[in-house]
Amino acid sequence: MLMRIDETDRKILRELQRDAGQSLDEIARTVGSSKTPVWNRIRKMRDAGVIGAQTVILDAEALGFEATFFVLIRTSEHEASWQKRFLEALRARPEVQEAHRLAGDIDYILKVRVQNARAYDTFYQALISEVRVHEVTALLSMEEIKATTALPL
Repeated sequence: MLMRIDETDRKILRELQRDAGQSLDEIARTVGSSKTPVWNRIRKMRDAGVIGAQTVILDAEALGFEATFFVLIRTSEHEASWQKRFLEALRARPEVQEAHRLAGDIDYILKVRVQNARAYDTFYQALISEVRVHEVTALLSMEEIKATTALPL
């Protein structure tokens, strides 16, 4: 069941996306409401699944993760058992920040964050030792121009 989102809900969601650590008073003041109605709306959106887990965004480079690779994978295997092993391997690897199954010539794209090229090679060797892939292309990001988790509300 989809929850109906009105403009006040959108304002609250924009504020939470901007900084989920701000107080209810700050959010209420920004959206032009009071604390209790804002809290009730947030609780309803959380219960409806509109709001998921709250987390913090870490500075990857400050923590030594200086390389981002986009990994394009083609496979000749399309059986359920292969896909299950592949998905388990991806989920077990913290280096994989995102994984998408694609339509078109490429079957999967991964966003892999590691310390450097040597760490990527270690990741790659471990992955191909667990699951068979037909072709892998790794693209090193030279510069992150834009990164956001915010939806365009």
